Amino acid sequence: MTLVVSEQSVEQPSASKQRVTDGPVYGSQRPRVFTVPGVALSSAGEEAVELAARAGLVLDPWQQHVLDQGMGEKADGSWAAPEVAVNVPRQNGKGGIIEARELWGLFVGGEELILHSAHEFKTAKNAFKRIERLVRGCPDLHKRVKRYWQTTGEESIELHSGQMLRFIARSGGSGRGFTADCIVLDECMILGDEAMAALAPTLAAVENPQTWYLGSTGIGRQSVQLGRLRRRALASAETGVPDPALAYFEWSINEHRDECPRGCTEHDDVTDPASILKANPAIGYRLTLEKAANERLMIGDDLYAQERLGVGDFPADGTDNWQVIGEDAWRSLAAADSAPEGLVSFAIDMTPERSHAAIAVAGAWRGGTHVEVVDHRPGTGWLLDRAAELHARWKPKCWVVDAGGPAGSVIEQLQQRLGVEVVQPKAREMASACGQFYDGVAEQAVSHLDQAPLATALAGAQKRPLGDAWAWARRGVNVDISPLVAATLAKWGLGAEVEESVDPLDNIF
Repeated sequence: MTLVVSEQSVEQPSASKQRVTDGPVYGSQRPRVFTVPGVALSSAGEEAVELAARAGLVLDPWQQHVLDQGMGEKADGSWAAPEVAVNVPRQNGKGGIIEARELWGLFVGGEELILHSAHEFKTAKNAFKRIERLVRGCPDLHKRVKRYWQTTGEESIELHSGQMLRFIARSGGSGRGFTADCIVLDECMILGDEAMAALAPTLAAVENPQTWYLGSTGIGRQSVQLGRLRRRALASAETGVPDPALAYFEWSINEHRDECPRGCTEHDDVTDPASILKANPAIGYRLTLEKAANERLMIGDDLYAQERLGVGDFPADGTDNWQVIGEDAWRSLAAADSAPEGLVSFAIDMTPERSHAAIAVAGAWRGGTHVEVVDHRPGTGWLLDRAAELHARWKPKCWVVDAGGPAGSVIEQLQQRLGVEVVQPKAREMASACGQFYDGVAEQAVSHLDQAPLATALAGAQKRPLGDAWAWARRGVNVDISPLVAATLAKWGLGAEVEESVDPLDNIF
């Protein structure tokens, strides 16, 4: 199954065809960002849903969907997705998913130890109390319990068969010494390397382990692990190939950028009630549209976008940086006196959201190639004027723009403004340009000024397959790579074949 980044509404209960203003409404029961490995032949999710109902926990359609897809099984009975991540705003009911999964593992799945980990002790304790009430309230389950451990810090449910569900607060050492069949990481928006280092090895000796991550979007530097999971999901969107080990579910909006034109339909408005429905599947079940909208008046647009609409702040992962070209290799090529000599070429690129654009130049220098970011600014309205200024001053060999990329939309205007034919590399030439840039660095035949926009782009850059070669990945990365793409194309343009200049007056006669 391929990953979907879906903007469409999904099938709802009886109110599915109603507009937001037509009465009862329901939040989207399917996530905007979704991926599962395409290898599941069956699912234990239905058993989990039925068991939860026996215990008095009736799940919403979206919760049932997560369990059905997250608990998919391969032909041999092993989990199709050893990792499951649920990223949904607060108060939507992710706790119900946790409880259903833990009840199944304890009473049906035969899991010897389930570890429930939360960032704070009080959260872990509250989770224990919730599931304890469910078990005590179901005689068939309660009679199988040997003991409810209520000692502070050791809250657990132990069965006569020896199976145990244990609740712990995260710390540098919590989880060490255990061997768990399933780990549930609640509040995973606060989950870093230290906690993962303590918990991950608990699964190593288990034949068929599963880890569940549940959180309410990224909140900055603390969201290291959730950021990793999200990048894996978005990378699958870029390549069209599902992550082989991850089931990922995210309810969120694709928020408007400052540079969006009036009437933009590609992004979501924070003030639009439809945005609440897209990011909150519990609307119509335990949340109301009116109360959710009122939160915006209480906390302001920025916090509201984060807390209610799933607009996250995800940190760059240091282990993911400088994947393609090493930092030391790049920094070693910096030269304060580096400058283009003779004929130069320019290139333009911009982000897929058109939030930023970059102009780069390349020219010969001391037997190699000098690359430089001439300009890098928010928006795109400044591009043509700046290009005209640079063209008049430098009289370059060519301008290069990837027609299949985001900047392809400016090619016609650029040609008319400058009176030249813009060089538009084909797919195989894009791959060649990336290869030439990479080789130039490896062979120490590239020089630069150690500019921050270019270094930042390289630090977060990733590859995407392009035929038998590769090109820079525009999506699925957490950084603006337009300066890097522009510099790559500018360098390639020095060796490109260029057609005769176009005289703007030719179109008059």
